[in-house]
Amino acid sequence: MENAGTSGLVSGAIGAISRHIREKELMPGDKLPSEAILSKELNVSRTVVREAFRSLAAMRIIELATGKRATVAQIDHGAMSLMIEHGVHTDQINIQQIYDVRRTIETRIVTLASIRRSDTEAAEILDLAAQMRRSMDDPAALMEHDLAFHTALARASRNPVYSLLIGAFQGITRQTWPIGWKSRSTQASRDLMLVTHVEIARAVAASDPQKAVAAMSLHFDESVRALLTAGLS
Repeated sequence: MENAGTSGLVSGAIGAISRHIREKELMPGDKLPSEAILSKELNVSRTVVREAFRSLAAMRIIELATGKRATVAQIDHGAMSLMIEHGVHTDQINIQQIYDVRRTIETRIVTLASIRRSDTEAAEILDLAAQMRRSMDDPAALMEHDLAFHTALARASRNPVYSLLIGAFQGITRQTWPIGWKSRSTQASRDLMLVTHVEIARAVAASDPQKAVAAMSLHFDESVRALLTAGLS
């Protein structure tokens, strides 16, 4: 009963602190009241406030640093990434389901990137596609350029939610990417993967969303085929 009671107090404190952030319109980097002040205001122990802070920090809502006041956090994809990896490793979701979601998201991303990208972003995306081709004999470097390519597209979409989602998928992608690359056992299949990225980049640079979507769809068709060949479902 005591544990259940403490859990309820912590949940209440989490809700109260979250409301404080909203009602006071605090922005990333702004400081929260101290543990002592919150303990008094919420009529709970400092231990309860400390546990609430830890939970909020794990959710990337606040930042904690030793000897400093808690601050509002800049959102990132860390918590979502861990959730996706946990889902895969505990067989609650599978790789094909992830790629199905990614395909839906990334076809929309290239549509928006084709419309909204700046000249600088277009040049960066083209350069990353070129770096991928130059890194064909170095899979580790190739993977990093590939991840950066998709990240750059998400940024160019001008929708920060897409950037969060693409970041959240990177953890599991780092685990599946080498498997998919090895399963592309012929030079032709590897060339196709690299050429498809170049075609995506060129379509975005040319502000042609239809070609960008077609190239991205082909990319995901080939990626799923490679993972199925490798035995991943």
